[in-house]
Amino acid sequence: MSGQEDADDRRASVVVIGAGQAGLSAGYHLRRRGFTGALDEDASDRTFVVLDAGPAPGGAWQHRWESLRMSTVNGIFDLPDFPKPPIDPEEASRDAVPRYFAAFEERAALPILRPVSVASVSRADADPGGALLVDSSAGRWRARAIVNATGTWNNPVLPRYPGRERFRGRQLHTRDYAGAEEFAGLRVAVVGGGISALQQLEEISRVATTFWYTRREPVFRDGSFRPEVEGREVIARVTADVEAGNPTGSVVSYTGLARLPYVLAAQERGALRRRPMFAAMEPAGLRESDGAFTPVDAILWATGFKADLAHLDPLGLRNDRGGIEMRGTRVAHEPRVHLVGFGPSQSTVGANRAGRAAARELARLLDAGSAPERETGPRPTPPTSSSGPSERRTSP
Repeated sequence: MSGQEDADDRRASVVVIGAGQAGLSAGYHLRRRGFTGALDEDASDRTFVVLDAGPAPGGAWQHRWESLRMSTVNGIFDLPDFPKPPIDPEEASRDAVPRYFAAFEERAALPILRPVSVASVSRADADPGGALLVDSSAGRWRARAIVNATGTWNNPVLPRYPGRERFRGRQLHTRDYAGAEEFAGLRVAVVGGGISALQQLEEISRVATTFWYTRREPVFRDGSFRPEVEGREVIARVTADVEAGNPTGSVVSYTGLARLPYVLAAQERGALRRRPMFAAMEPAGLRESDGAFTPVDAILWATGFKADLAHLDPLGLRNDRGGIEMRGTRVAHEPRVHLVGFGPSQSTVGANRAGRAAARELARLLDAGSAPERETGPRPTPPTSSSGPSERRTSP
């Protein structure tokens, strides 16, 4: 699309793309550093807007399967200066987390437009200091910088195997999973070695005959995950990868799998018998790597997600390995672009810190030559509730 300025173009100093935990943190810290909403009548010359593709607050949490309870999620770290109210551990995460996010958005008075999907981000011209053009379903925004917080939910990994198009049974991805009851009495292949795969394998194995497939032998760690030890080691490894411009792997490729209650339940039920990946798919089932045939009625691809960054492709951020070289939250060769909730900041605590770091760097970039501004602005008031005990905080 042409970079020629259009009278209908809207303007913001910073456009934040996505309103999950990382995007909300970035918006909050921009507000604290004196940025005003680009939608406000009293907008200053330093403005920001948050474009969110979701129909309502909650980020990807509003799309999680109904049976994912707060007691089984890995933990939701508090949003900045906004402690979670007590939450019933048996409440569905797709209800509890969006409600908490919505309360934060209201108290922090963030300028969020939704549902707005971003098609592309490009440079207006060859000038390295020129505008960035954010083309969206709500028109074009001209920005001096962007914070990308689009997460992974809209970029599911769907491996291709020979014969996939000939399989007559049902195929679905984790993002399409609603609950185990739809598989009652069936023979179901669950593909994947991550946390979601194990949670869904355990649920489905209660009502169906399951077969578990992974590319590699899963690695289970002994003992609890200690954030102050293993958490720091994991962050250091992921940081080293993104700073080197290497594509990052799945979360469990860095952390291993914990033997949590649902894992032990699946093991006791006999569902945790891992098979190597099948060689091919046939109309009525799977051809195993040893040549045997396993009839199945459905295949659940619990094969994870990758960063949802296709809209940034016009900027040419990726190297020949498919990675993006980073320095903190900013792209090494494009300091106007910050990625939060990416790489080492994929956890909820990491997303909070990344939002704060991006806001700090962008304030300096857009006000080059002056000392960093003291954070100003109102702090949101924590919500209150009495619905039950709060869930624990956990680090990556």
